Amino acid sequence: MRTTTRIATAGFAAAAAMTLTVGPAFAADNAWVSANLKPVVENGVKGSGTAMVEVDGTTITVTMAAMGLLPDAPHAAHIHFAAAARHECPAVTDDKSGDGTINTTEGGPAYGDIVVSLTKTGDTSPASGLAVDRFDTAPGGKISYERGSIKVSQGVADAITKGQSVVVIHGVDHNHDGKYDGDTKSDLDPSLPTEATDPALCGALRVAPAGGMHTGGGQITGQTDQDGANTGMLALGGGLLLAAAGTGAFAAKRRNAIRVGA
Repeated sequence: MRTTTRIATAGFAAAAAMTLTVGPAFAADNAWVSANLKPVVENGVKGSGTAMVEVDGTTITVTMAAMGLLPDAPHAAHIHFAAAARHECPAVTDDKSGDGTINTTEGGPAYGDIVVSLTKTGDTSPASGLAVDRFDTAPGGKISYERGSIKVSQGVADAITKGQSVVVIHGVDHNHDGKYDGDTKSDLDPSLPTEATDPALCGALRVAPAGGMHTGGGQITGQTDQDGANTGMLALGGGLLLAAAGTGAFAAKRRNAIRVGA
């Protein structure tokens, strides 16, 4: 059953204000990066979100909030990186097949390979990239995720710290029938429809500027950017994540997931 998300105006304003005013001081002892998650071009998703990653040596803590996804369906989510990638989200020119959508392989030159699988439990390596039973199922179309003590290689830790990695949430309901289906098969697993693995939301992890969260090049004023994502909506996810950080979620490595819209 689809759940309608209701966000009070006052709550949204507070979240936006927090996004604009809270700086990186809460994680002064460790490096951290953030990303605004926007719809992948051509894939017709209306969602948005925010992700933050704290890097402590070769251990990372990931906090992520997103909305506007296919409700009650598994959404694989990863941190991507490759030295040869552009370290950004896909562009229209990445649609090499010309079919009007971007699949995961077509997005590869932009964001690279899977380096961390953002599973809720168990293994977080690239081997779990399609472990659909351990990814968030987006109740009501929303994801609230936090997981710490994720071990990565020194190379991956360096890439994240340098702002060279990208967060991607997968799963697109292209035909808007409320489920993953269709005749086109996934380029990653032919036993799955392409809808189950196509990239939905994407955001490059960047070092936050002093005094606020990385905004992906747009001001939090509610305008629509070139990808069709309303940047005002992105403030909500960022505010929720920063609110959690302000309570010590990152420093204490808490495991309690943030509740989007709570």
